[in-house]
Parts: sequence; structure tokens; C-alpha cells
Amino acid sequence: MVDFDTLKSLAQKGKTKILFYVIDGLGGLAESPGGLTELEKANTPNMDELAKDSVCGLHVPVACGITPGSGPAHLALFGYDSLKYEVGRGVLSALGVDFDLKEQDVAARGNFCTLGKEGLVSDRRAGRISTEENKRLCDKLSQIRIEGAGVFIKTVKEHRFLLVLRGEGLSADIEDTDPQQEGKQPLPVEAKGEGAEFSRKVLREFLDKAREILAGEYPANMVLLRGFSRKPDWPSLEDIFGIRCVSIAGYPMYRGLSRLLGMEVLPCEEKMESKIEVLQKNKKDFDFFYLHFKSTDSRGEDGDFNSKVKSIEEADQALARLRQLGFDVIVVTGDHSTPAAMAYHSWHPVPVMLWSKKCRADKVEKFSEQACLGGALGPNLAAVNLMPLALANAGRLAKFGA
Repeated sequence: MVDFDTLKSLAQKGKTKILFYVIDGLGGLAESPGGLTELEKANTPNMDELAKDSVCGLHVPVACGITPGSGPAHLALFGYDSLKYEVGRGVLSALGVDFDLKEQDVAARGNFCTLGKEGLVSDRRAGRISTEENKRLCDKLSQIRIEGAGVFIKTVKEHRFLLVLRGEGLSADIEDTDPQQEGKQPLPVEAKGEGAEFSRKVLREFLDKAREILAGEYPANMVLLRGFSRKPDWPSLEDIFGIRCVSIAGYPMYRGLSRLLGMEVLPCEEKMESKIEVLQKNKKDFDFFYLHFKSTDSRGEDGDFNSKVKSIEEADQALARLRQLGFDVIVVTGDHSTPAAMAYHSWHPVPVMLWSKKCRADKVEKFSEQACLGGALGPNLAAVNLMPLALANAGRLAKFGA
């Protein structure tokens, strides 16, 4: 990738508008050998029409064979090398719910989960409990007091919540307790280094008390923690590329990541109709627009192939309206692949297309994994290169060298 100093020196002002339409977990797998992926099975006339006039390919979010989390995958789309710019899910969750995160706070993403009789995790998401039920349970957990550390609990969405620890001597150098799969016990709290022993003690006490409080609840009778982190100090998208950026995303994690990168985060509902209305009303005020579509990823994680197909078709319907808004550059892709066949994120490259009047369209006529293999962007494009490509197509990068 090109370093940020070089990109900053090449960035130039303009009036062009760039849209990144991110269909979360877009990439998939066939249900059986020789079959169709979710994207290939879906009826996507608007994506296919745009693909015919675009340059297409498959992008790799982090590196070949590496399965990315949502944070690293999104960072790559926005031009940040996620192997260098690492941030835990806790910070993203905190920023996503407008928590006033202090410099020394340690934040973690929490899941309410279901434990069976043997102490094994039977559902990492506790049946995706409602946000209202989450709030009730967070109120109960907020009663926890631990000597030497402030404990803050805040609802995020559905089964997700935020845990923040505040106090002297705390460290974020803690291993996750989420085993990342069902049928296993929650992992013990472990320190990654000597300086995290106090944090380990605090978290063990927190989890012991949480287990007692939730013992009579069902399905949310325990919690899993991951992504322990502190807020980093990074250059913003505007600092690097000189563009005014806006985020239109409903889920708190994506809103948090957007804030971390200096985007303006606009209030919106999760429905695409609401998001597109917000986008249209604010189009004149920004240069770069990040529009997030979530349900494809959720259905993939549920292992529901047909529901993911339906979600892709809903995303396709929204594209028809987006094309009418007069963007100069449109990028359609996912942050990562979430095959329903795996019910989890995967390492598989992600379909991507970039449209502009200057894109030098290739011969791809359908937006799918197989078709994009033959696109001009190639089968293994580093995702961090998408932002410079979009800026170049928007006329926002000057010539390099004499």
C-alpha cells in the first residue's frame, strides 16, 4: 500500500462525490459442491447492471488466508492497514454508543450468552435477545462494585453490551473470554503480560458477580467479553485525503469506527429507506459517503442461506435508488465474507465493483464471486487500495513525481 504521507501530499480538493456502499458479510459459499453462493443465487438486476459499466474483482481485507473481524475489515476499506492500525472491539462499541471514553479507560465488547448445564456455551448471542431485554440485564449488572476500579455497563444492541473499567493501574492487555464458538466453556480471564494482573483480578471478580446475578435468567445467563482496548490516536480520513466524510450506519460498532476515523456520524434508523433519505438530505455537505447494510452478515452468521439471499436482494433494490443520486464514484462491496455454510466470518475474498465515468470497465456482466474472478481488479486486490482507486476516479489525487 501507499503510505499516508504520500497520499496526503497527492490529495487535492474537488467537487466530486464518492459513495462506498458496504454490504456487510457479502461474500459466501455454495451450500454444496458445484452449487451457487448466496450472491450467485440472489436476483440482483441492479448490481448486475452496474457491474457491466464497472471495474470488478475480489478484495482481500487483511491478507490471504486471514479471517478478519468487522473492525479490521472496515479499516482496510477506508485505506488503513489493519495490521498496523489495530483497535479492539471495545473501543468501537464505546464510541458507537457515545460513551465518554477517557484516555486510560479499558473498554470491552460484551455478549450476553447462554450456558448449558455442563457450563458450555450453547448460544454465543443468547438467541439475539431484544435491546429492551438487554437494557434490563445491563441495569442489573450495573449494580456490580469492585474495589479499585469503576465499572460502567451500557447497552449496545440486541445481545451486545459495553463494559468499561476506569481506575489506576488498569491494562487492556487481557485475553478474550469469548471462545468464538458454541460447545466450549467460556475462556478464563488471562493477562497477556505482567502489567495486566490487576485488570485480570478485576475482571475475574466482575465475571463471578455477573454469573451470580444472571443465574436465574434465560436465555441470557452469562456474558462473554472480547476486544479489550484503549482509544488510539490516529490520523483522520480528512487529515489524510482532504475529504469531508459522513457515515450512515445503524449499528453502534460501525458508528464507533466511523467516529474514530473522524467521520460525521448521522442519526438514522436501520431501515434502508431511512438511511437513503438521510444520505440524500446531506449529500451537498460532504465528499465521501459510507453507507452500511447489515442484515446480510447477520443472516450469514445465523447459518441461514435463504435469508441471506433475501437480504442481498434487499440490498440490490436499494442500489437502484442510490444510482439516481448522482454520485461520481460508486463502490459496492462487503467488508468481509460471511458464508451461511460456515455461520461465521471467513477468509474468502470479497466481490467488489467500482463505477465511475473514468473506470475503464472490464467484461464482467454479473456481480458474483465467480464473475468477479475475471475482473480487471483481480482475484486478490488488497482492500487498502480501494480508497486510493476511488479517489483517483474522483479526480482527487494529483500526479506523483515530475
